[in-house]
Amino acid sequence: MDHFNSKGMSSGASHKLRVEQLKAKDERPNILLIMTDQQRSDTIHAGGAEFMKTPNMDRLAKGGRLYKNAYSPNPICMPARHNMLTGLTARYHGYPDNCWGFGMPDGLPTFPEILSDNGYETRTIGKNHFYPPRRHNGYLNMELMQEVPAFREQDEYLLYLKKNGLGHIQNIHGVRNLLYMVPQQSQIPDEHHGTTWAADRTIDFIETNNGRHPWMLKLGWIAPHPPFDVSEEHSNLYKDADLPEPHVSETKLSSLAEENKLLGDLPTPEYVRRMRELYYGAISHIDFNLGRILDSLEATGQMDNTLIIFTSDHGEMLGDYGTYQKWLPYDSCSKIPLILHFPPRITAGETVDEFADLNDILPTLLDAAGLEYPGKHSLPGESLISDNLVKDRNHQYVEYSEGNRRWISLRDRHYKYNYYFGGPREELFDLESDPGECRNLMEATLSQNAEIAYIHLKEELKKTESRWGIEGTVQNNDFIKLDPFVPKPYRNHAFPLFPSKLTNEKEKARMNSHFDEVLAATADEPLVHFDDLDMKAWQKNGNYTDREIKDLLKKEKDNKL
Repeated sequence: MDHFNSKGMSSGASHKLRVEQLKAKDERPNILLIMTDQQRSDTIHAGGAEFMKTPNMDRLAKGGRLYKNAYSPNPICMPARHNMLTGLTARYHGYPDNCWGFGMPDGLPTFPEILSDNGYETRTIGKNHFYPPRRHNGYLNMELMQEVPAFREQDEYLLYLKKNGLGHIQNIHGVRNLLYMVPQQSQIPDEHHGTTWAADRTIDFIETNNGRHPWMLKLGWIAPHPPFDVSEEHSNLYKDADLPEPHVSETKLSSLAEENKLLGDLPTPEYVRRMRELYYGAISHIDFNLGRILDSLEATGQMDNTLIIFTSDHGEMLGDYGTYQKWLPYDSCSKIPLILHFPPRITAGETVDEFADLNDILPTLLDAAGLEYPGKHSLPGESLISDNLVKDRNHQYVEYSEGNRRWISLRDRHYKYNYYFGGPREELFDLESDPGECRNLMEATLSQNAEIAYIHLKEELKKTESRWGIEGTVQNNDFIKLDPFVPKPYRNHAFPLFPSKLTNEKEKARMNSHFDEVLAATADEPLVHFDDLDMKAWQKNGNYTDREIKDLLKKEKDNKL
C-alpha cells in the first residue's frame, strides 16, 4: 500500500522524483570565499598601492569588482569572522571581542549551514577562529590550520607537517612571544609553508569537485597575521622598495591606542621598516598562491560559474601612530580589501566607492545560490550582487568590545566620528583633508562644517548603536557613562601548546628546543639583536632562568659573528 506525502505524492513516486533530481545536473554556481588574516586595504596594486606586487589580486579585480571603502564591522578576529558567518552583529552572536570558552547561541543560521542544507558541498580550509576549534558551524568538512593549535590531532596542517618530516618544529607559524612583531623568517620551506599548504588543499578540492555538484569553499589564510614568518622566496621582495611611511598622529591618542603600542617590540625605525617589508612580502606570498588557485579554476572550466570573494577579517596598524595589531577605529585596521568576481552578475573592471562590510557576505552568498535567509532576525547587510539595493550605504558603522573597553564609530563620505565608552573621549576626523586620521578635530574649536558633521554623526551613531550594538549602551537618547579605561600594556606571551600535549615520549624528545627555533627564525635577519628587545618580559612569560637567557644571548652573538 502506497503512503502519500503532503503534496499527494506516493512514497514510490516521491523516491523516483528524488532519484531524477539527483541525476539532473545542478547548475547553481560554486562559491569560493577567500579570507586573509589582518590584511590592510591599502595593500593591493590595483587598489592604488603602486608599490605592492599583487598581480593575481589585480587579475581578480580586473575581471570583477573592487571595493575601495570596505570595512570590518568589528576589527578583531573572532567578532569579524562571526559577523561574516551569521550575517549578524555581536548583539546576536555573542562575540564583541576575542572571547574563548563558549560558542554561539543556539538557533543562529550560518551560511555554511544554509548552503549545506540546500545541496551544496561545503568545506573550510585553514583558519576559522571558532570555539571549540572543530565546531563545524554548518560545514560538512573541515581541514584546519590554527594559529596556536592545542593538539596535533585536531589540526590537519600539523598532521601534514609530521607526515612530511617536519613534525619536530614547534613554532609552525613563526615565533609569537619574543618575536611577535619582530622581523623573522619561516623555518618551514616554501613548499610546506602554511600559505602554500592551504592553497594546495584548495586546488585539490576544486579539481576533485569539478562538475559533481555545486560547492562552497571557504579558504582562511593565516598570513599576513604576525608573526611575519615569511618564506625565503618572499622575505626580501620589498627590501629596496619605496614603501609608505607610518602615519604620525598630531594629536593625543586614546587610552586604548596607548595600550596597543606595547604590542610591538621594535626599538628603532629600521626595525619598523623591516617589519613592514616582511608584512608586504607575506601578502605577495598569498598573491602567488592565489594565482595558482585561479589557474586551477580556469583549467577545470569553473571560473565563470564561481562566485569568488576575496577579503580579510580586519587590517593591521603596522606602526601607524606607533601602534600595532588591530581593535582600533582607524582605517589602518578597520578598512579591508574586498574583491568580487562573478561574470554572470558583475561587470569586469568595476570599482565601487560605496561602503560595504563583512555583514554583506552572508546575504551575497545566499543570493548567488538562490536561497532565502531562514533566520528570525533582520540582517544589517544585504547582497552585493542584488539589483534591488535598499541598505543605507551613506554611513559605515564599526564597533568593538564591551564595557569601558568599547568604542563605536560612524563615518560618511567626509567625516569619521569615534566614541569611546571608557573616555571621556571623542574623535572627529576630516577624511578629505586628513585621510591618514592624524588630527583629531575635537581637540580644537570646530569649524561650522565640522560642528554640523559632529552633531549629525553623533545622532546617527546613537540610532545605529541602539539598533545593532550591544544592548544597554544607549539610554535616554545618550551613550551611557562608564568608568575611565585604564590601559594594561602587555607583551604577547603565546607559546606553542601542542608539544606539551604529546603522549609519545619519543616524539616529545624529537621536538626542537624553543630557544633553537628563536635563533633559527632570526638567523637571516642581521638587524635583529635580542638584547635590543624586551627580554625581561619574555623571561617572565616563559618562566626562564637567568642562566638560560644568558646562554641564549651568547649563542646569538656567536651565530652572528
